[in-house]
Amino acid sequence: MNIQWFPGHMLETKNQLKNSIARVDALLEVVDARLPLSSSNPFVDRIATGKNRMKVLNKADIADPEATQAWLDYFNRDLRLPAAAICGTSLQDASQALETLVSQVDRNQARKAKVMVVGIPNTGKSTILNTLAGRKVAKTGNVPAITRHQQRTSLKGNIDIYDTPGILWPVIEPLQRALALAVSGAISDTAIDYHEIAHFAAQLLLERYPACLAERYPFLDPLPKNPQALIETVGKARGCLKKGGYVDSQKASQLIIRDLRSGRLGRVSFETPKDINVNHDTDQ
Repeated sequence: MNIQWFPGHMLETKNQLKNSIARVDALLEVVDARLPLSSSNPFVDRIATGKNRMKVLNKADIADPEATQAWLDYFNRDLRLPAAAICGTSLQDASQALETLVSQVDRNQARKAKVMVVGIPNTGKSTILNTLAGRKVAKTGNVPAITRHQQRTSLKGNIDIYDTPGILWPVIEPLQRALALAVSGAISDTAIDYHEIAHFAAQLLLERYPACLAERYPFLDPLPKNPQALIETVGKARGCLKKGGYVDSQKASQLIIRDLRSGRLGRVSFETPKDINVNHDTDQ
C-alpha cells in the first residue's frame, strides 16, 4: 500500500513552520504514544536544530504501558531527547511536560517564553492546548487535520504557546509505518483501505495482544489463527452481514479499527523500540 495524503494546507503549514521556527524558544513535539516513532515527522528533526525540544507521547492512557516505558527509555536515554508520556486531557500531565520544557529556556523571567506545538495530524495537539488553557481555544475532533491555521494562546507563567496544523509528508514509507499511521487515525479515512489496515491490526492483536481480543470479543473461543479469520468471525458475530449471510468485510474491518482507535480493545501499542529494523527517517 502506497499512502499519499498531503492536502494543500499541509504544504502551506510546512512553509510557515520554516519561517516561524526562528521566533520561538522551544518546540513541544506531540506524537502518538501507541506509535511514537512512526508518528514522528522527520521534518521536525530538521527544523528543531538548536532549539529546546520535548517529545510528548500523548494518548498514553490507551497505549501499552510497558511499550510506553520502553519508548521513554529509548528517547531519554538512547537519543538524549527529553520525552514524557501524558494523557492530553490531564492538566497535571500537560502542565508538567510544558513546565519541564520551559525550564530549559534561558530567558529573563519578564520575557514571555514562546513555545510551538508541532506534530502530525490527530495526535492530540489541540486537546493538550485546550487542557493547558482551561478552555476551548482550539478545535478538536476524531478526524485528522482539524486545525488549519497557526493559533497563539497566552498561558499562565508568562508563556505564549502556538498551536500549528498537523503535517505529514507526501509519500509515507515504509509500508509498516504507513499501516500504523492509518490504523491510528492520523490519515484521512478517504485515503485508506479499511480491509488492508484491519488485516495489519488483526495480525498485531493476534501476535501481541490475544488477551485483549478475548476480553473484547468473548465469542472468539478459540482465537482465530489468522487475520482474515479474525475479521470474518468478528463480522459474523457482530452482524456485519450482506444478503445471503456473507460477512461484509468492509464493515467488519471498520468495527475492529474503531474499537482499536477508541481504546475499547484495551491498552495497545502498534510498535516498540524492538521493531526498529527499517529506516524511519524518510527525508521528505
